[in-house]
Amino acid sequence: MTDSITEQTAERAFDIANFRRALGAFVTGVTVVTTIQPDGSPRGFTANSFTSVSLDPPLILVCIAKTASSYQVFSQTRHFAVSVLAEDQKSVSGVFASKAADKFEQVAWQKRATGAPVIDNAAASFDCTTHEVVDAGDHIILIGRVVDFVHTSSSPLGYCRGAYVNFSLSQEALAAAGPSAHVGAILEHRDGIVLLDTPQGLQLPTGNKLEPSSDPKSLQGVLAKLGLEVHLDFLFAVFESGSGQTPSVQIYYRGRVIHSGAAWMDSSIRIVPLAQIPWGELRDDAVRSMLERYVRERSEDAFGIYVGDTEAGTVQTLALAH
Repeated sequence: MTDSITEQTAERAFDIANFRRALGAFVTGVTVVTTIQPDGSPRGFTANSFTSVSLDPPLILVCIAKTASSYQVFSQTRHFAVSVLAEDQKSVSGVFASKAADKFEQVAWQKRATGAPVIDNAAASFDCTTHEVVDAGDHIILIGRVVDFVHTSSSPLGYCRGAYVNFSLSQEALAAAGPSAHVGAILEHRDGIVLLDTPQGLQLPTGNKLEPSSDPKSLQGVLAKLGLEVHLDFLFAVFESGSGQTPSVQIYYRGRVIHSGAAWMDSSIRIVPLAQIPWGELRDDAVRSMLERYVRERSEDAFGIYVGDTEAGTVQTLALAH
Protein backbone atom coordinates (compact mmCIF):
# COMPACT_ATOMS: atom_id res chain seq x y z
CA MET A 1 0.00 0.00 0.00
CA THR A 2 2.84 2.39 0.89
CA ASP A 3 4.57 1.80 -2.44
CA SER A 4 1.30 2.52 -4.27
CA ILE A 5 0.83 5.83 -2.41
CA THR A 6 4.46 6.81 -3.11
CA GLU A 7 4.03 6.10 -6.82
CA GLN A 8 0.81 8.15 -6.92
CA THR A 9 2.54 11.08 -5.16
CA ALA A 10 5.46 10.97 -7.61
CA GLU A 11 3.03 10.94 -10.50
CA ARG A 12 1.16 13.99 -9.15
CA ALA A 13 4.45 15.84 -8.60
CA PHE A 14 5.55 15.45 -12.24
CA ASP A 15 6.04 18.93 -13.69
CA ILE A 16 4.20 18.90 -17.01
CA ALA A 17 5.07 22.52 -17.87
CA ASN A 18 8.81 21.95 -17.43
CA PHE A 19 8.55 18.63 -19.26
CA ARG A 20 7.08 20.50 -22.24
CA ARG A 21 9.94 23.04 -22.09
CA ALA A 22 12.50 20.24 -21.97
CA LEU A 23 10.96 18.63 -25.06
CA GLY A 24 11.19 22.03 -26.75
CA ALA A 25 15.00 21.75 -26.71
CA PHE A 26 14.73 19.20 -29.52
CA VAL A 27 14.91 20.92 -32.91
CA THR A 28 12.18 19.72 -35.26
CA GLY A 29 10.82 20.48 -38.67
CA VAL A 30 7.34 21.89 -39.19
CA THR A 31 4.75 19.89 -41.12
CA VAL A 32 1.16 20.16 -42.27
CA VAL A 33 -0.79 16.91 -41.96
CA THR A 34 -3.80 16.60 -44.28
CA THR A 35 -6.52 14.24 -45.39
CA ILE A 36 -9.85 14.20 -47.23
CA GLN A 37 -12.91 13.76 -45.02
CA PRO A 38 -15.76 11.38 -45.88
CA ASP A 39 -17.78 14.30 -47.28
CA GLY A 40 -14.94 15.10 -49.72
CA SER A 41 -13.71 18.25 -47.97
CA PRO A 42 -10.00 18.65 -47.01
CA ARG A 43 -8.83 18.74 -43.39
CA GLY A 44 -5.40 19.63 -42.00
CA PHE A 45 -3.35 20.84 -39.06
CA THR A 46 0.22 21.96 -38.26
CA ALA A 47 2.43 19.45 -36.41
CA ASN A 48 6.08 19.05 -35.46
CA SER A 49 5.68 15.55 -33.97
CA PHE A 50 6.73 13.82 -37.19
CA THR A 51 9.44 11.24 -37.82
CA SER A 52 10.48 8.40 -40.08
CA VAL A 53 9.87 4.86 -38.85
CA SER A 54 11.05 2.37 -41.48
CA LEU A 55 12.64 2.22 -44.92
CA ASP A 56 11.35 -1.24 -45.77
CA PRO A 57 8.43 -0.94 -45.75
CA PRO A 58 8.51 2.87 -46.06
CA LEU A 59 6.77 4.11 -42.91
CA ILE A 60 6.44 7.52 -41.25
CA LEU A 61 4.44 8.70 -38.24
CA VAL A 62 2.76 11.75 -36.75
CA CYS A 63 1.25 12.19 -33.28
CA ILE A 64 -2.19 13.72 -32.71
CA ALA A 65 -3.59 14.87 -29.38
CA LYS A 66 -6.89 13.29 -28.41
CA THR A 67 -8.11 16.78 -27.50
CA ALA A 68 -7.40 18.11 -31.01
CA SER A 69 -10.40 19.04 -33.13
CA SER A 70 -8.99 16.86 -35.94
CA TYR A 71 -8.58 13.79 -33.72
CA GLN A 72 -11.72 11.93 -34.79
CA VAL A 73 -11.08 12.51 -38.50
CA PHE A 74 -7.44 11.41 -38.48
CA SER A 75 -7.94 8.50 -36.08
CA GLN A 76 -10.30 6.96 -38.65
CA THR A 77 -8.79 8.09 -41.95
CA ARG A 78 -7.54 5.50 -44.44
CA HIS A 79 -5.05 7.89 -46.08
CA PHE A 80 -3.24 11.12 -45.27
CA ALA A 81 -0.31 13.28 -46.39
CA VAL A 82 2.49 15.06 -44.57
CA SER A 83 4.05 18.19 -46.12
CA VAL A 84 7.39 19.28 -44.64
CA LEU A 85 7.28 23.06 -44.90
CA ALA A 86 10.05 25.12 -46.49
CA GLU A 87 11.54 28.00 -44.51
CA ASP A 88 9.55 30.59 -46.49
CA GLN A 89 6.26 28.91 -45.49
CA LYS A 90 5.85 30.25 -41.95
CA SER A 91 2.53 31.74 -43.01
CA VAL A 92 1.32 28.29 -44.10
CA SER A 93 2.22 26.93 -40.67
CA GLY A 94 0.24 29.75 -39.08
CA VAL A 95 -2.82 29.08 -41.23
CA PHE A 96 -2.98 25.39 -40.31
CA ALA A 97 -2.24 26.09 -36.64
CA SER A 98 -5.29 28.38 -36.54
CA LYS A 99 -8.99 27.58 -36.24
CA ALA A 100 -9.78 29.24 -39.58
CA ALA A 101 -12.53 27.55 -41.54
CA ASP A 102 -11.03 28.39 -44.95
CA LYS A 103 -7.47 27.08 -44.47
CA PHE A 104 -7.28 25.41 -47.86
CA GLU A 105 -8.47 28.56 -49.61
CA GLN A 106 -5.47 30.46 -48.22
CA VAL A 107 -2.72 28.16 -49.51
CA ALA A 108 -1.83 26.43 -52.78
CA TRP A 109 -2.18 22.64 -52.74
CA GLN A 110 -2.77 19.67 -54.98
CA LYS A 111 -3.71 16.00 -54.80
CA ARG A 112 -1.37 13.12 -55.50
CA ALA A 113 -1.74 9.33 -55.27
CA THR A 114 -4.23 8.92 -52.40
CA GLY A 115 -6.16 12.13 -52.97
CA ALA A 116 -4.95 13.71 -49.71
CA PRO A 117 -3.93 17.37 -50.12
CA VAL A 118 -0.20 18.12 -50.52
CA ILE A 119 1.07 21.67 -49.94
CA ASP A 120 2.71 23.26 -53.00
CA ASN A 121 6.42 24.19 -52.78
CA ALA A 122 7.00 22.25 -49.56
CA ALA A 123 10.55 21.03 -48.86
CA ALA A 124 9.16 17.47 -49.05
CA SER A 125 5.83 15.69 -48.97
CA PHE A 126 4.75 12.13 -48.19
CA ASP A 127 1.47 10.66 -49.40
CA CYS A 128 0.41 7.72 -47.25
CA THR A 129 -2.14 5.01 -46.63
CA THR A 130 -2.86 4.39 -42.96
CA HIS A 131 -0.67 1.52 -41.75
CA GLU A 132 -1.61 1.53 -38.07
CA VAL A 133 -3.12 3.73 -35.36
CA VAL A 134 -1.50 3.26 -31.95
CA ASP A 135 -2.99 4.50 -28.67
CA ALA A 136 -0.34 6.44 -26.73
CA GLY A 137 -1.51 8.22 -23.58
CA ASP A 138 -3.15 11.54 -24.42
CA HIS A 139 -2.16 11.15 -28.10
CA ILE A 140 -2.48 8.63 -30.89
CA ILE A 141 0.39 7.65 -33.16
CA LEU A 142 -0.72 7.66 -36.77
CA ILE A 143 1.66 5.48 -38.80
CA GLY A 144 1.50 5.84 -42.56
CA ARG A 145 2.85 3.69 -45.37
CA VAL A 146 4.34 6.01 -47.98
CA VAL A 147 2.99 5.38 -51.47
CA ASP A 148 4.28 8.58 -53.09
CA PHE A 149 6.73 11.31 -52.12
CA VAL A 150 8.36 14.48 -53.47
CA HIS A 151 11.38 16.42 -52.23
CA THR A 152 13.06 19.67 -53.29
CA SER A 153 16.27 21.58 -52.57
CA SER A 154 14.41 24.13 -50.39
CA SER A 155 15.71 24.60 -46.84
CA PRO A 156 13.19 23.28 -44.31
CA LEU A 157 11.46 25.39 -41.70
CA GLY A 158 12.74 24.55 -38.21
CA TYR A 159 11.21 24.92 -34.76
CA CYS A 160 12.87 24.99 -31.35
CA ARG A 161 12.06 26.43 -27.90
CA GLY A 162 8.90 28.13 -29.05
CA ALA A 163 10.27 29.87 -32.15
CA TYR A 164 10.81 29.18 -35.83
CA VAL A 165 14.39 28.65 -37.01
CA ASN A 166 15.75 29.44 -40.47
CA PHE A 167 18.65 27.06 -41.00
CA SER A 168 20.04 28.96 -43.99
CA LEU A 169 20.13 32.36 -42.26
CA SER A 170 23.45 31.76 -40.49
CA GLN A 171 25.37 31.03 -43.66
CA GLU A 172 23.66 33.88 -45.53
CA ALA A 173 24.64 36.31 -42.78
CA LEU A 174 28.26 35.18 -42.83
CA ALA A 175 28.45 35.37 -46.61
CA ALA A 176 26.95 38.86 -46.67
CA ALA A 177 29.17 40.18 -43.89
CA GLY A 178 32.43 40.02 -45.84
CA PRO A 179 35.84 40.85 -44.38
CA SER A 180 34.51 43.49 -41.94
CA ALA A 181 32.61 40.93 -39.85
CA HIS A 182 33.03 40.24 -36.18
CA VAL A 183 31.68 36.82 -35.26
CA GLY A 184 31.01 36.10 -31.60
CA ALA A 185 29.21 33.68 -29.33
CA ILE A 186 27.07 33.72 -26.22
CA LEU A 187 28.16 30.47 -24.61
CA GLU A 188 26.47 28.85 -21.64
CA HIS A 189 28.30 26.65 -19.18
CA ARG A 190 26.56 24.81 -16.35
CA ASP A 191 27.77 27.56 -13.99
CA GLY A 192 26.89 30.55 -16.16
CA ILE A 193 27.92 32.41 -19.30
CA VAL A 194 31.44 32.67 -20.75
CA LEU A 195 32.96 36.17 -20.64
CA LEU A 196 36.57 37.24 -21.24
CA ASP A 197 38.58 39.77 -19.25
CA THR A 198 40.32 42.17 -21.64
CA PRO A 199 42.00 45.59 -21.29
CA GLN A 200 38.79 47.03 -22.78
CA GLY A 201 36.57 45.39 -20.13
CA LEU A 202 34.52 42.21 -20.22
CA GLN A 203 33.75 40.86 -23.68
CA LEU A 204 32.20 37.86 -25.33
CA PRO A 205 34.49 35.53 -27.32
CA THR A 206 34.81 36.94 -30.86
CA GLY A 207 36.82 36.49 -34.05
CA ASN A 208 36.97 38.02 -37.51
CA LYS A 209 35.20 35.00 -39.02
CA LEU A 210 33.62 31.77 -37.86
CA GLU A 211 36.29 29.19 -38.77
CA PRO A 212 38.63 27.33 -39.20
CA SER A 213 39.95 26.54 -35.74
CA SER A 214 43.48 26.54 -37.19
CA ASP A 215 43.14 30.32 -37.75
CA PRO A 216 43.82 32.02 -34.38
CA LYS A 217 41.83 35.08 -35.49
CA SER A 218 38.62 33.15 -36.23
CA LEU A 219 36.01 32.53 -33.52
CA GLN A 220 36.74 28.79 -33.56
CA GLY A 221 40.45 29.56 -33.36
CA VAL A 222 39.95 31.84 -30.34
CA LEU A 223 37.87 29.18 -28.60
CA ALA A 224 40.44 26.49 -29.39
CA LYS A 225 43.22 28.63 -27.92
CA LEU A 226 41.14 29.09 -24.78
CA GLY A 227 40.67 25.33 -24.54
CA LEU A 228 36.90 25.51 -24.98
CA GLU A 229 35.08 22.87 -27.01
CA VAL A 230 31.67 24.30 -27.83
CA HIS A 231 28.54 23.63 -29.82
CA LEU A 232 27.06 26.64 -31.63
CA ASP A 233 23.29 26.25 -31.82
CA PHE A 234 21.59 29.13 -33.64
CA LEU A 235 22.10 32.65 -34.83
CA PHE A 236 21.07 35.16 -32.16
CA ALA A 237 21.85 38.62 -33.55
CA VAL A 238 23.10 40.33 -36.70
CA PHE A 239 23.69 44.09 -36.55
CA GLU A 240 25.90 46.86 -37.92
CA SER A 241 28.13 48.89 -35.65
CA GLY A 242 30.58 51.71 -36.17
CA SER A 243 30.33 54.55 -38.66
CA GLY A 244 31.73 55.58 -41.99
CA GLN A 245 31.49 53.94 -45.37
CA THR A 246 32.34 50.43 -44.13
CA PRO A 247 30.54 49.74 -40.85
CA SER A 248 31.35 46.48 -39.14
CA VAL A 249 28.81 43.65 -39.18
CA GLN A 250 28.42 41.93 -35.81
CA ILE A 251 27.19 38.32 -35.90
CA TYR A 252 26.51 36.46 -32.66
CA TYR A 253 25.55 32.84 -32.15
CA ARG A 254 24.18 31.24 -29.03
CA GLY A 255 25.70 27.96 -27.94
CA ARG A 256 27.06 25.94 -25.06
CA VAL A 257 30.36 24.64 -23.70
CA ILE A 258 30.70 20.90 -24.24
CA HIS A 259 34.16 20.46 -22.73
CA SER A 260 36.44 22.93 -21.03
CA GLY A 261 39.73 21.01 -21.17
CA ALA A 262 42.48 23.22 -19.82
CA ALA A 263 40.28 26.30 -20.10
CA TRP A 264 40.33 27.07 -16.38
CA MET A 265 44.08 27.60 -16.66
CA ASP A 266 43.38 30.68 -18.81
CA SER A 267 42.94 33.56 -16.39
CA SER A 268 40.98 35.63 -18.93
CA ILE A 269 37.95 33.33 -18.75
CA ARG A 270 35.16 34.25 -16.36
CA ILE A 271 32.06 32.08 -15.94
CA VAL A 272 29.33 34.40 -14.70
CA PRO A 273 25.81 33.33 -13.65
CA LEU A 274 23.14 34.99 -15.78
CA ALA A 275 21.68 36.68 -12.71
CA GLN A 276 25.08 38.14 -11.74
CA ILE A 277 26.41 39.64 -14.98
CA PRO A 278 28.37 42.81 -14.07
CA TRP A 279 26.72 45.05 -16.65
CA GLY A 280 28.97 48.02 -15.83
CA GLU A 281 32.06 46.06 -16.91
CA LEU A 282 30.67 45.48 -20.42
CA ARG A 283 32.00 48.52 -22.28
CA ASP A 284 30.23 47.81 -25.59
CA ASP A 285 26.68 49.21 -25.37
CA ALA A 286 25.44 47.05 -28.25
CA VAL A 287 26.77 43.86 -26.67
CA ARG A 288 25.31 44.85 -23.30
CA SER A 289 21.89 45.40 -24.89
CA MET A 290 22.13 42.09 -26.72
CA LEU A 291 23.03 40.21 -23.54
CA GLU A 292 20.16 41.83 -21.66
CA ARG A 293 17.82 40.47 -24.32
CA TYR A 294 19.49 37.06 -24.05
CA VAL A 295 18.92 36.91 -20.29
CA ARG A 296 15.30 37.95 -20.74
CA GLU A 297 14.60 35.43 -23.50
CA ARG A 298 16.45 32.67 -21.64
CA SER A 299 14.10 33.20 -18.67
CA GLU A 300 11.13 32.96 -21.05
CA ASP A 301 12.68 30.02 -22.92
CA ALA A 302 11.74 31.63 -26.25
CA PHE A 303 14.46 33.05 -28.47
CA GLY A 304 14.32 35.31 -31.49
CA ILE A 305 16.91 36.67 -33.94
CA TYR A 306 17.80 40.38 -33.80
CA VAL A 307 18.49 41.98 -37.17
CA GLY A 308 19.34 45.67 -37.44
CA ASP A 309 22.02 48.05 -36.21
CA THR A 310 23.14 49.33 -32.81
CA GLU A 311 20.26 51.82 -32.66
CA ALA A 312 17.27 50.10 -34.27
CA GLY A 313 16.23 46.70 -35.51
CA THR A 314 13.71 43.92 -35.09
CA VAL A 315 13.62 40.69 -33.13
CA GLN A 316 12.19 38.06 -35.44
CA THR A 317 10.02 35.82 -33.30
CA LEU A 318 6.94 34.23 -34.74
CA ALA A 319 3.74 32.50 -33.69
CA LEU A 320 4.02 29.06 -32.20
CA ALA A 321 3.29 25.93 -34.18
CA HIS A 322 0.68 23.62 -32.67
